[in-house]
Amino acid sequence: MSAIFEDITAAVGYTPLVQINKLGSDKATILAKLESKNPCGSVKDSIALSMIRAAEK
Repeated sequence: MSAIFEDITAAVGYTPLVQINKLGSDKATILAKLESKNPCGSVKDSIALSMIRAAEK
């Protein structure tokens, strides 16, 4: 189930994780972040939002 956010900035920081079963073993769980699912489609979304908020202060 997906979350419903009030605006696009609220979605930053909720990057989905997917378990990679074919590479793992019983000793470790391997997870991958789907950065393309960020609001702007980039790994830089969190830092960009942080910079904008700092500049607005």
